[in-house]
Amino acid sequence: MSTVDKILQQMKNNPQGDWQIDNLKAIAKRHNIAWRQPGSSHVTFRREDGSKLTVPAHRPIKPVYIKQFVKFVEGD
Repeated sequence: MSTVDKILQQMKNNPQGDWQIDNLKAIAKRHNIAWRQPGSSHVTFRREDGSKLTVPAHRPIKPVYIKQFVKFVEGD
């Protein structure tokens, strides 16, 4: 299991952790999910099927966004 996969598993188990936007970007890169950050306050992730998810880049990232991101990566 790679480090990125471990981080994703930790996000599932503890969405209230002190997650940073760089963690999400690393997971997105590993799963071939494009991301863009036109400003500094939000990052938009886009899967190849056209689905997208926008996450505020504030720290810490709220658990609701971590839960949405995990589902988004898993394709739900």
